[in-house]
Amino acid sequence: MNFDYNTTRSELILAEYGRNVQNMVKYIITLPTKEERNKYAQAVIDLMGFLNPHLRDVADFKHKLWDHLHIISNYQIDVDSPYPKPTPETKEIKPAHIGYPQQRIRYKHYGRTVEKLIETAIAEENPERKAGMVQGIANFMKMAYVQWNKDNVADEVILKNLSELSGGALALEENVNLQKVEFRNQNNRQNNNNRGRQNNNKNRQNNNNRQRNNNNKQRH
Repeated sequence: MNFDYNTTRSELILAEYGRNVQNMVKYIITLPTKEERNKYAQAVIDLMGFLNPHLRDVADFKHKLWDHLHIISNYQIDVDSPYPKPTPETKEIKPAHIGYPQQRIRYKHYGRTVEKLIETAIAEENPERKAGMVQGIANFMKMAYVQWNKDNVADEVILKNLSELSGGALALEENVNLQKVEFRNQNNRQNNNNRGRQNNNKNRQNNNNRQRNNNNKQRH
């Protein structure tokens, strides 16, 4: 008895469409007339779109399906495609490497965004606008610090970091306090929600018991 294992079958070119679609495409290649090939190719395109509905969210998803049809056929299928036919060479083209930023971030919990904001604030010439920007940056730094370190932080630490990052060019005005930021554990939030639900259930039970007692009194 001979068994048909996947290891003995031909390799799937695009596994997301399955072996049945690949076999259908192979069959279409063998059809004698282009009219028949066009007819069955359109049916396979519809099936491919049904098997991968997420492609409908992709721009020009029909174009992508027709490209995949040609790829599954190893570029051998001869049909009238509504789009330019892809070639094996285009499949091998790789996008250019975009590179990575080489700039060193001094405080990673603040990120590069804070450094850019500080550069913008230093270049600001309007005193009132500059003071508002400095206060906003300091508040954001405090929020970022608490988010990453999961602990409260004194305003003096934030002001010191602000001075270091700006090279002493930025400082918060006197008598200005930063916004209060506290880290809340997710478990505490869930416990508070559970307590609130339990209290609501108790109140409902008490109200129901009172209504029953009142009904019993009225009957007597």
